[in-house]
Order: sequence, then C-alpha cells, then structure tokens
Amino acid sequence: MQKNQGSNGKRNRSLRRLAMAAVLVAVLGGAGIAAANWFGRQESAPVATVTVTRGDVERTVTALGKIKPKDYVDVGTQVSGQLEKVHVEIGDKVKQGDLIAEIDPTVYETRVRTGHANLDNLRALLVQQQAEAELAERQLERNRALLKEKAISRETVETDEAALKVAQAKVKATQAQIRASEATLAGDQANLGYTKILAPMSGTVVSQTSLEGQTVNAAQQAPVIVRVANLETMTVWAQVAEADVTKVKTGMPAWFTTLGDSERRWQGTVRQVMPTPETVNDVVLYNVLVDVDNSEQLLMTDMTVQVFFVLEQAKDAPVVPLSALRALPGKGPDVYEARVLTARGIERRTVTVEVASRTNAAIRDGLAIGDKVVVAQPAGGDAAPEGGRRRGMGPRL
Repeated sequence: MQKNQGSNGKRNRSLRRLAMAAVLVAVLGGAGIAAANWFGRQESAPVATVTVTRGDVERTVTALGKIKPKDYVDVGTQVSGQLEKVHVEIGDKVKQGDLIAEIDPTVYETRVRTGHANLDNLRALLVQQQAEAELAERQLERNRALLKEKAISRETVETDEAALKVAQAKVKATQAQIRASEATLAGDQANLGYTKILAPMSGTVVSQTSLEGQTVNAAQQAPVIVRVANLETMTVWAQVAEADVTKVKTGMPAWFTTLGDSERRWQGTVRQVMPTPETVNDVVLYNVLVDVDNSEQLLMTDMTVQVFFVLEQAKDAPVVPLSALRALPGKGPDVYEARVLTARGIERRTVTVEVASRTNAAIRDGLAIGDKVVVAQPAGGDAAPEGGRRRGMGPRL
C-alpha cells in the first residue's frame, strides 16, 4: 500500500513539471509573437517628411508701436481776446492760408487808429519845426551879412546860430519820434492781422482745443485753437527693446500690420532711431521712426501696430522648416544637417542656410526644390527606419 502511494506521488510531481513547462513555453511563445509584431510595425511605419518649396524668408526684429502724422502743427493765436469765430471742424481739409478762426479785433483796431493819429500829429509837428529851422537859418545869414558891415553886434549873430541849432535838433527829435510811432503802428497792425488765424500748412483738422466764445490769453504761451496734420504720410513710433535696437539702422526696410487688418503688410523705411530712451515698467525702450505712405487714408492717428524690421531676407529660395534641420557644432553658424528621403533610402546631407527665421530656413545649397526632408518624430511616436535608432533634429538655438 505504501509502495502504491509513493508511485502516485512521483507521477503527480512529473505531471506538475510537465504543466509548468507547457505554461512557460506558451508565455515565451506569446512574447515572441508580440515582439515580432511590434518590430514589424516599426519596420513598416511611414516616415514623416516635409517637401522643400520655393518662398521668401526674413530675419526680423519685432516691436509694438503707434501711428502719428509725420507733419503736423498746433495752430494757436499770438494775441489775447475772445475767440469770435471758428471756421473749421474736425475732419475738414484746409489749404495753407485758409482762415481757421478769428479773435475779436476791436481792441487792436483801436490801437491802429490811435497809432495813425499820433503819427499824423508828429508829421505835422515836423513840418512846423522844419519851417522854423529854415527861418532861423535865413535870419542867421542876414545877420552875418550885417555883421560884416558892422551894422549889428556879434552877440546877435551868436544868438541866431544857437537858435538855428535848437531848431535843427527839434527836427531830428521829431523825426525819431515818427520812426518810433511807425514801428509801434506796424506792431499794432501785425497784432490786428493776428486776430485772423490762418492755416500755416495744408492738411486735415485732427483736433480742436478752443471753442467759440472762449477767451484766450496769449500773455504766457500761445493758446492752441486746432491741430492741422498732413495725413498723406504717417510715421510709426515703434518702441524697440535695448537688446535689439543696435540691430536697427536708418534706411532699413520695415513693414507692419494693424490690429484691424493683420493680413495687409504696410511697407516703410526707418527714418530715425531716437537716441534717448524711455523706461516703461523698468524696461528700456528706444523710439524708432518709420515713414509710410497713407494716400489711401486708411491709417489713423494712434493706431496700434506690430512692426517688423527686416535684418536679412532671401527671396524665391528653397525653403524648409527649421525644425527639419540639425545644427552641426563646429561647422559654422549656417551649416546644418538634413536627412533626405530618396529612392535608395534616407540620405544625410550637409546644407548651408542663407537666412533663417524663427520657423523657416532659406537654403543656399544642399537641398533642391521638391526634396523630401525627414523631420523628427514626436515623443512616443513611430521612429524613422534608420537602424532602429531615433536622432533629434530640432533647430539650433
């Protein structure tokens, strides 16, 4: 009986070993099949590529700015008084010399009339004094003749000489008073003319500060009536950060877009880089002025714009995304490596970049239009079939 139990135990242990071996073979077989399927998918996965196309690439410095008229003038008054009439409204177009406004001229007309009267009085006095001087001169000549015949004393002749000098001095003094009165009258006439305020330039009335009936005082500073601006040419005041301002030069091409129309590019040229900065929230910014034609009258004062200063540009060149290239350390700043998909497989090429923006690169040599460049796969994606290894192709920073 014990012998039979021992035999049964041996058979049970043998069966258990056989079962465990079968399970192990099944697990290994399943793992092998899964691995084969995974590697098969990897070998058959498509390669992500981009096609080299023809296009333009720019390297730029960007900034925000405001639009202002290039030429404008604040039209004020040089005399004080009540603003009697304003002949223009905001938006009106005026030409140089057009009447803008009028100051009450009563006080200045009175001064001019008084000046004319004073001048007439002095001129009449001058005629009288000139006649007296001529009489004194003839009297002196007669007495000198009588003195030669000793019919008159020398003292009488000397008295006549003094009287002639006094008469001539009075004439000169009156002549000086006339010149002073003429100058005063000219000033009063000018002030009377200033009561009519004329447009100093052609343009558009863009603002009005003073209203009809308001009393303006020009004693300390010229009060502004309206502002006239030439809206045919506008200027962008772009604020460029101190890290970029050294790259911006006078005469450099620039373009900008407005908030209302981000698709249209307005072209301009840098006119001036202002040397004195402004500090906004501890950020140092320099104003750069860009002139732009506004003959269509679509640009308005104080519009917000985004400006792009063109540092370099390549036109009609082979273009590829910068992310499809890999920098080659030690080969130079413009030398990259590209992986090109060909009929023979993936081919590595050294390419030279002419101009690179933040996203695209214009190729000088190494790639042609139509080439398919392999791009880096995203993390967790299928790897390109290049010896089963992945290699980063991100842009050089």
